[in-house]
Amino acid sequence: EQQEPPPPKRSRPQTVTRSPRKRSLSSTKNVLSRPQRKCLSPAPTTDEIPHKEQNFCPARKAGPQVVLMRKYSPLELFQLFFSTQVISLLVKNTNSYGQRNNPKFTDVTPKDMYSYIAMVMYMGLLPLKAINDFWSVSRLYGLSFPGKTMRRDRFACISSAFHMNDPDVEAENELKKGTPEYDKLCKVRPLYEHIVQACQSYYHPKQHISIDERMVASKARIGFKQYVKNKPTKWGFKLFVLADSSGYTSNFFVYDGKVGEASGNGQSYDVVMRLLNSTQLGSGYKLYVDNYYTSPALFRDLLQRRISACGTMRSTLREYPKATANKMPPRAPCGSIRWLRQKELLFVKWYDAREVTMCTSMHKASASGFANRKVKKDGKWSVMQVQIPDCIKDYNQYMGGVDLSDTLINSYNVIHITKKWYKTLFYHFIGIAAVNAYILYRQLNENQNTKVLDHKEFREALIQDLADIGSSSYSSNALPVTLTPATPIKAPREEAPNDDDDMPRPPGLRPVPLGHLPAAFFRAPERRAEASEGHQRQEDVRRLREFDHRVLLRLPQGHVLQRQQELLPGVSP
Repeated sequence: EQQEPPPPKRSRPQTVTRSPRKRSLSSTKNVLSRPQRKCLSPAPTTDEIPHKEQNFCPARKAGPQVVLMRKYSPLELFQLFFSTQVISLLVKNTNSYGQRNNPKFTDVTPKDMYSYIAMVMYMGLLPLKAINDFWSVSRLYGLSFPGKTMRRDRFACISSAFHMNDPDVEAENELKKGTPEYDKLCKVRPLYEHIVQACQSYYHPKQHISIDERMVASKARIGFKQYVKNKPTKWGFKLFVLADSSGYTSNFFVYDGKVGEASGNGQSYDVVMRLLNSTQLGSGYKLYVDNYYTSPALFRDLLQRRISACGTMRSTLREYPKATANKMPPRAPCGSIRWLRQKELLFVKWYDAREVTMCTSMHKASASGFANRKVKKDGKWSVMQVQIPDCIKDYNQYMGGVDLSDTLINSYNVIHITKKWYKTLFYHFIGIAAVNAYILYRQLNENQNTKVLDHKEFREALIQDLADIGSSSYSSNALPVTLTPATPIKAPREEAPNDDDDMPRPPGLRPVPLGHLPAAFFRAPERRAEASEGHQRQEDVRRLREFDHRVLLRLPQGHVLQRQQELLPGVSP
């Protein structure tokens, strides 16, 4: 019998390998991208900005708005903010207040005001614990500049009567207290508005700008004083500032409890719009803010004005997308990135030491930069490079404009305890003017390829220029003094043993006898008999002011130097 052939073996069907379906990275669904397996793996780079990127077209040429090829002195740049009209206004209001409260008040002149500002800046350059120490003649101090610039009593007189607004206008404003027309900043209003206008007029911000708050330290008893827990300066006046990446203060306003007309989008929204509305910037600017200001509504409205924005964001906000798929694990590796796009806005999460959340309208979901981080592995510390998103990299680079301005102002800030709150703001206005003048000076000299003074040298030159045009009436006759260490004393002469021939002294005074009190405090005896008692006292006071007390430091050690009040009781230095 013929056997049937065995049935053929059934071959297994071939499996067709299909590539997994790729999810569009530009999807608008609330689904986060898949996690990276390694912290060093690149972030997705196929994300595209749905709107067209804005070209940078400023309303004016970015930078200083002065003659670029001209050489400006520090005083000329400072006078852009404290012009002669401002000085005249301060002189007028100070005299009006001083004459009203003190019948014996001596009118202040423009030269007096320049000397007063020079001394205010000098006190920030060389701070001391008490104001009277600047005019002290003791060995510990002995500063010659204050005495040659302005008398101590004159400085105190101007400080007590100093006013920035007309006293009549202030009296009318006090009658409106408790009504909506009451102006809390009436005492500083004229100078405040002029400084803001000058900041906007003589400089146009560059492309990268930032907005942040600034605290001016004060504990004055005033209603709009603020307390900010997380700031180094917790008590004081709050200022909202617009600055570019160079640190120039382009616009600011003092927060007195209200920002303006409420828009319904929150106070932070109104702050940004107020600073930008009063500044004619142009288009294509890139704004950086912190989590106090960041909101999707603000960023979308800024895009309508052709201004891109980037900032940190609080994940607890109502507008923040709530997505649970593919979220950041609690203990994600350093450098992990998640992102989500909603039309023109991109939300990014990056895990560093903690989770950082960003919102931006100018970046793609890419990470082209790296940051060094220390990691501990097997009990040893090593440095590892982790990827950093582009939005965070740019935020760290350009957000510090306001902080840079604060650093420059506080480097030589005038910190004096005063009961008058408006004087604290006046000192801060001087700091803003000096720092802005320095930034103008630096950029002008860099364009001209000339030597640039540092911040300290610039302030020193400015203070000297202000003192030169100030009211140093008695300093013109001051004797030049050169102090050198261990100056040898020459051989004595016949008229007075142990006389230092090089020691300067006013003419007609007896030489300095060693081992006794300085004879420069007294007149010659033959002239003393000719003058009356009143004239004698006036002559002694005049000679005290003309004589440079720093020459006393050249006397040998062991000599007794009594204070001026012991020699002439009742006579102020």
